[in-house]
Amino acid sequence: MDRQLVFASLDQALRELDRLAQASALKSTAAWTLPQTLVHCAQSIEYSLTGFPESKSPLFQATAGTLAFKAFAWRGRMRHDLAEPIPGAPALAADTAAAAAMARLRQAVTDFHQSTQPLRPHFAYGELSKAEYEQAHAMHLANHFSAFDIQS
Repeated sequence: MDRQLVFASLDQALRELDRLAQASALKSTAAWTLPQTLVHCAQSIEYSLTGFPESKSPLFQATAGTLAFKAFAWRGRMRHDLAEPIPGAPALAADTAAAAAMARLRQAVTDFHQSTQPLRPHFAYGELSKAEYEQAHAMHLANHFSAFDIQS
């Protein structure tokens, strides 16, 4: 299952999160649970504000990383390994409560929107503007959320 969701903004992603949160049951093709996925997505947004624990080389960021981001942006959607953690990020706990994971992701989005500080380079894409980072985060959430749907 790949619903091939496309979000133009983090607010659109949060609307889909609301839809998933209201479901009595979800079907999934993801390797991670929904709470683990939400924490992973929150980590990515948080690290854009605080700095990623590990980064690819500046050469990688300026070449392959930049090209990957531009290709994703041109297509309007990202496709990546949905079970690949952020390099250097803490392991995703299997027992994270869904409500806590949702709250963390919502807080990360709020913090991102409210931040007036310079954003930190993406671990693979390098320097991104705030608009580019929002697009990257929205595509990241769309890719992950595409692996979940309401069970009918």
